[in-house]
Amino acid sequence: MKKKIFLFFKRLFDIILSTILLIILAIPMAIVAVFIRIEDGGPAIYKQLRMGKGVKPVNIYKFRTMKTQRKELESDLTYEEMVTKVGKFLRATSIDELPQLINILKGEMSFIGPRPWIVTYYEVFTEEQKRRSNVRPGITGLAAIKGRNGIDIFQKIEYDLEYVDNMSFLLDLKIFFGTVAAVFKKTNAEISEEGIKDELAELRAQRDGGQV
Repeated sequence: MKKKIFLFFKRLFDIILSTILLIILAIPMAIVAVFIRIEDGGPAIYKQLRMGKGVKPVNIYKFRTMKTQRKELESDLTYEEMVTKVGKFLRATSIDELPQLINILKGEMSFIGPRPWIVTYYEVFTEEQKRRSNVRPGITGLAAIKGRNGIDIFQKIEYDLEYVDNMSFLLDLKIFFGTVAAVFKKTNAEISEEGIKDELAELRAQRDGGQV
């Protein structure tokens, strides 16, 4: 009963706060979109399929930080070189996540919860690991304040499952203030494509080794 009440007010809070922020940040977000367009003429919003609550795919919105026509770029271009100048600033400040306020308002995400990962991860997850999708994914979560991308994939999943099993107002409050501190530190804020490949390889090794 307590959990149902918490989830009701958590969703109500998400709706109210995302609406307020979208109104307040409408002009700043529009300005960001203009700068993105000016730099290389590509679309301002990047849409990617991620896994949502109940292991159901949803389109997550972010400000585009990578150069357009990536497949046509030189093959020896590094991951860092693929990021635009505006994109580097957006990633460092986490401003690129702001369009996810739309996902929150739509009920596809929450402010706090396990990060929405790409669908490929779930293809190699164990049933236990898939439990991280028992709740709405969030812009920030317990794993984010425990090291972000500075911890290994299994630690991230453990923290996500810890959140799923211990959701509460106090835990959300702790994560909120921890996130503010993490953003200012600007450490381990992002993961490269190579990093994602490495994590997937570790998960496949776990699956193939019969570990749980």
